[in-house]
Parts: sequence; C-alpha cells; structure tokens
Amino acid sequence: MQQLGFGDGWISAKVGQNATLERLSAEVRWERFERLLSRLRPQGPGRPPYEPLLMLKALLLQQWFALSDAGLEEAINDRMSFRKFLGLSLQGPSPDHTTLCRFRQRLVQEGLAEKLFAEFATQLEARGLILKRGTMIDASLLETPHRPPSKDGERPAVDPDAATTAREGKRGTHYGYKMHAGVDQHSRLIRRVVLTPANVNDTVPADQLVCGDERAVYADRAYAKRARRAWLASLGIKPRIMHKSWGGGPPLTGHQKRHNGLIAVVRAEVEGVFATLKRWFGYGCVRYRGLLKNEGHLNLLALAYNMKRSLKLA
Repeated sequence: MQQLGFGDGWISAKVGQNATLERLSAEVRWERFERLLSRLRPQGPGRPPYEPLLMLKALLLQQWFALSDAGLEEAINDRMSFRKFLGLSLQGPSPDHTTLCRFRQRLVQEGLAEKLFAEFATQLEARGLILKRGTMIDASLLETPHRPPSKDGERPAVDPDAATTAREGKRGTHYGYKMHAGVDQHSRLIRRVVLTPANVNDTVPADQLVCGDERAVYADRAYAKRARRAWLASLGIKPRIMHKSWGGGPPLTGHQKRHNGLIAVVRAEVEGVFATLKRWFGYGCVRYRGLLKNEGHLNLLALAYNMKRSLKLA
C-alpha cells in the first residue's frame, strides 16, 4: 500500500508476526476484490483517500477481532501485525474511526458488501473447498441495542426496521432481527445470508438460501412445506426437511420420526456456525440502526468468517 520507511528496516522480522494474517495475505486473491472496489471514486476535494483495498482489510480485521470503529483505529496504531497486514509503514498515517465508518457506509450504499462476499465464494469454489453435498439452512435471533416502541405507542422505536417476536419454546419476547443462513455441509462455509426483522417467519426467505447446485437441503420442521419439497425435487435436490404434524392432522409415523432423527444430526452442524459468529465474532447483537446497514455488516461478517474457515480447510 505504502512504501516502507527506514524505521521498518531496523525492526526484526519477528516483531508483529501473526501467522493467520500472513496466510490470509498470501492465499486470498486480493486483486479480485480490488477490481470490485475500483468503482468507489474519491468524493469531493481534499487529501487523497486511503486505498479501498486497505480499507476493506481494515474492516475485515474489525470482524475477526470484534472491534468497534474506535477500537479498530486504536488497534491499527498499536499492533504491528495489523499494520503489516494493511501494508502501512511505521511512519505512515492510518485511517481514523470516522474514515472507517464512512467507507463502510459507502460499501453498503453501493451494494458492494454482498458482491465482495460472492466474490470470495467464487474463489472458494475454484479451490474446491465448497463441497456442494448439501446445504443446511436455519435462522437465529439477534438482539438490537436500540429501545423498542412503547406499548401505548406514544414513544416510537429508535430502529423502525427491528421487530418483536415470541421466543419459540421460551417465555417472553425478542426484539431485534433474525439472521438466516445457508451453510455448506461438512465444510461449514456460509454460502448465503439474509437478514430480516425478527417477526419474519423462518420459511419466508428459505428459498433464497438454496444455491441450486447442492445435492440436498437439510432443514428443521419450520421449513416443512409440500410446495418446497416439490420445488427442490424438480431441481434434482433431495429435500431433507424434517416432517411435522399439521394442525388437526394425523401424528407422525414411525418412519417419519426416524427420518427426522437422521436429519437432526446433520442439520445441527449449522448451530456451530451461529455459535462461532456470536461467541468469537461478537455478533450476538447487531451494531447499527436500520436493515440496510445491518445487512451490509452481515455480509462483511460472513466474508470474514469464510476467510478464516478456509484456512482450516486448506
């Protein structure tokens, strides 16, 4: 990104070593992202902006280390490994938190977060890491830091896109969003993500999570629809969706119960992906206000997850 200075030459090569970041620098085809980011033209007069690829790498560091914008600015100034990954010299300036925030907003406005996620999926497929034996689909609730509307309607919601839903099998309600994901079986790479308000039923965006090239689709009872089974079968995809007893209908047969038990073991792997995003990436709560911003963040998060996951698979 920038030419290194004399200070960099005096520092031992062991200082600031981070094996994970060094592997990512070497194994990811960053030039492909650079082409997508080339449409981000400088906005107005002023000093030259930071290279878009540098800014994208900074946002990825933010996801991997669960940092706020201010925390990312501080970490870039503090950690040698971060500066090496970004290509910043010791004497060179680094982006502040407002610059990072504005760049992320531009990614969302231009619809580039989803395109960047799709670009890396293409790289994973070219490397043979996406197995396509099956897609596991599921959803998980996400909190929001913003207050809900008052029950009497006098106080409006801070985030009008968030919604309230009942917690399945639990007391009380949940206010926020819902993350829907299609995860590749065995590799546990994320292939599709959709974010909706929390009150959207799991089955509504389910078809968007099907890629069309997998051998089977695994899902729990919430996705059981006769029309979906027929649609998947017409595509040559095995509908491995758990059976459920419909209201007023006959109970499940012994065969259907055994079928559900076999599927439950497979589709349970998707829970591990959600747990990783929430526990290690700090995604138990959305960060921003509005569906568009949070959906862009989810695509960046899924991109960061797939990059780290690919290191284990490779």
